[in-house]
Amino acid sequence: MSIWGKIIGGAAGFFALGGPLGALLGALAGHAIDKQLEEEPALATADDRRATREIAFTIAVIALGAKMAKADGTVSRSEVAAFKQVFKIPPDEINNVARVFDQAKRDVAGFDAYARQLANMFDQRHPVLEELIDGLFHIARADGEVHESEILFIHEVARIFGFSDADFARLREVNVGADLADPYTVLGVRREQSDEEIRATWRRLMRENHPDKLMAQGLPAEFVDLANEKVATLNAAYDRIAKERGIK
Repeated sequence: MSIWGKIIGGAAGFFALGGPLGALLGALAGHAIDKQLEEEPALATADDRRATREIAFTIAVIALGAKMAKADGTVSRSEVAAFKQVFKIPPDEINNVARVFDQAKRDVAGFDAYARQLANMFDQRHPVLEELIDGLFHIARADGEVHESEILFIHEVARIFGFSDADFARLREVNVGADLADPYTVLGVRREQSDEEIRATWRRLMRENHPDKLMAQGLPAEFVDLANEKVATLNAAYDRIAKERGIK
């Protein structure tokens, strides 16, 4: 079953997602999920825990996207269309995604509650959380313009996830006008660093952001195109630096 079918069909219930994300899921799936995250069953398998993370990630992307859509004062269907474009939503599931989106817009829970619950499931600055930030930027671009209110919104989510201002500057550079981006900022390195240091950083980022590794850590397979786009951007940035410096 796809991640979208799990979310709406209620197959995720026994994973005890809990918290505001679980409440949102429960309202849509028609059953109560009231256990707290830290009370996840002790006998849950690694696959169960990964599935819980996948579901939490997906619900959080949609819920935070809905909250962000309200941040710029304009709520349109283009944000939902953005999911369809990149997150591999089957045509027969797009209405279910829209239901999550609409429910989250009406939910009294603040965006920070969703962000904090997801942050508690991963280490600070985790690559999967970085993918979520990339996803929010993708949604923000859906109407053809990234508004300052959306930038501020994503910045606050990044802060909750443990990313520094410098980290956010890198993520913003990657996602807003990547063709014109400073490749050093994209990789999070300084121009005065040595070739060896820059190469080591690039290799580390490639390992951390490899789609297979991210999926093993909780990134749903439906979001793999976003991860592949990130890898391509990192490679392009390193290639520009290598050409500029004559690195072989």
